[in-house]
Amino acid sequence: MTVRQDHGKQWDVLYDFNKVGSTTSQLKVVGGATNRIDVGLEVTGPKYVHVPSIADRMQFMTGNKVWEKVATRNVAKSITLPACSTSHKPPTCFTTKLADSSNFTQWTVSKPRRQAAALPPPTIASSGQPGTFNGVDQQALQTCLDDDPDACLTSVSGLAECVTTVRICNAAALSADGNTDDTPTDADVSTADIRDQAAATFDVPADALAVNPPALPTGRQISRPAADNSGEAAWTVTSTHSTPGLQHTDQRFDGFTARYSARTGELLDACWGDLCDAS
Repeated sequence: MTVRQDHGKQWDVLYDFNKVGSTTSQLKVVGGATNRIDVGLEVTGPKYVHVPSIADRMQFMTGNKVWEKVATRNVAKSITLPACSTSHKPPTCFTTKLADSSNFTQWTVSKPRRQAAALPPPTIASSGQPGTFNGVDQQALQTCLDDDPDACLTSVSGLAECVTTVRICNAAALSADGNTDDTPTDADVSTADIRDQAAATFDVPADALAVNPPALPTGRQISRPAADNSGEAAWTVTSTHSTPGLQHTDQRFDGFTARYSARTGELLDACWGDLCDAS
């Protein structure tokens, strides 16, 4: 969810009704002039990208502070890769589903990197959670997230006000102690291996790379779906040398940053050129 800040041009980003960051390069939006909102998924280098299922549910707040939905007749779909099937297999396919009736309800999209067994849904421990947190009924919120997330803003007491004020509204999604077990590095994954792999992948001389050993984030963390690798222990490789990124065209970009799994040495994610500035 994105909520416009009270001052300036930027927006706060919320995950499961908790603030996790803010935009930095958002252009000015003139009040009353918005005529298009894009939701969904855009990827660069689909061969290397795995994105677990994302359920996009879009509502907008009017100038009168009223949440509304978009009429189905005003919704258009654009899918640039074929649907995943027996004839179109990962990694060059999307899995999508549009759930709607009279109003836009949900656009679900994922981009598998390879065929794999489905992961079970994440579980959230509820023990020790407060009944009310920042004015939000926590039991009602968890029930709503399980049953009908699209209705939470209107059905859960205090939630609509919380997301526009405090912006930390879901106590169960907060890990108070932030303790996460480190994933040990396999003996077969060495600095030299990562350096050679990154040099070949990004067409950059090995001596122009900076390779940092695996580290996990510390402090309070927001829970993520099980398929999300953002918290996985990883090697980080950076360079300011020109690179084609993962596109391997004649166009080159200034520098890149890439993360490789500490457990397998597999490329997890990467950015290059201006993509790194926007991340």
